[in-house]
Amino acid sequence: MQHDEVIWQVIRHNHCSFMAKTQTQNFCRNEYNVTGLCNRSSCPLANSRYATIREHEGILYLYMKSIERAHMPNKLWERVKLPRNYEKALETIDKFLQYWPKFLVHKNKQRLTKMTQYLIRRRKLALKVREKVLTMPTKQRKREARREAKAEIAAVLDRAIEKELIERLQSGTYGDIYNFPVKEYEKVLEMEEMQAASEEEDNAEEELEPEVEYVEDYEMEEDDMEDFDVAGVDDEGPSISDEDDMDQDAEDVNMVGAVKTKKSRTESGSAQRKIDTDNFKTKLKRKTRPYVEVEYEDAAQQEVAYS
Repeated sequence: MQHDEVIWQVIRHNHCSFMAKTQTQNFCRNEYNVTGLCNRSSCPLANSRYATIREHEGILYLYMKSIERAHMPNKLWERVKLPRNYEKALETIDKFLQYWPKFLVHKNKQRLTKMTQYLIRRRKLALKVREKVLTMPTKQRKREARREAKAEIAAVLDRAIEKELIERLQSGTYGDIYNFPVKEYEKVLEMEEMQAASEEEDNAEEELEPEVEYVEDYEMEEDDMEDFDVAGVDDEGPSISDEDDMDQDAEDVNMVGAVKTKKSRTESGSAQRKIDTDNFKTKLKRKTRPYVEVEYEDAAQQEVAYS
């Protein structure tokens, strides 16, 4: 039933679907091939007793085939899971392939070494962040450029249409009947309401009357109070003959005080107060007593009076 030499002659000289011919040598695409080469010792179809190693989701398995199971294709291969530790995996291979040909044992150990190395590299690369390079076809770039240009033209046209609609809405070209888009129409109405509110605030500020403030007068200095006693008041008190002068002085003082009060409301500052004080002192000094004429009976009394 199973004759390995007949199978090899047919595969080698007639046809094999797993064979890949090149200029140097032939390769085998069968997934159970332990070396990947197309030769008599490495062919999984032409050998009744065969062993290989395969990887499934990062886990390595040892596959073994024997002539006793050739009549059961569903149980043809026996699978053994290999440990993750490299040394323990080698020990497992030696245990299960103890009485097998040395060629298969050696090739399975080589395959285990290579597969362990590429699994380690794959785990390291998975932890690194690498840039992903993507190609951009020329047709796609040109198509996107055309679309961008068309979108810019459409945006400019939309802005022009919106501006024209606003002008027509403000000028009332078509009366009260409008068929504008709802979003643009509401946007224009909001802009007009905001503009009207700002204008009303400006007008309200202009219509407000200027606020009137009242400020207290500056205090009278002591020098000014002393100047009132220079004329018309003696050390012993005012005399009966000087009552008219005191009344006149009081009127002058009141007049000057009123003038000073009026000036202080319009002109503030220490310089103006000093000028008013000097003018008041000069006016009081120039004030003289009333002239009284006395008649004498003879020249002797007149002389005595003048002496």
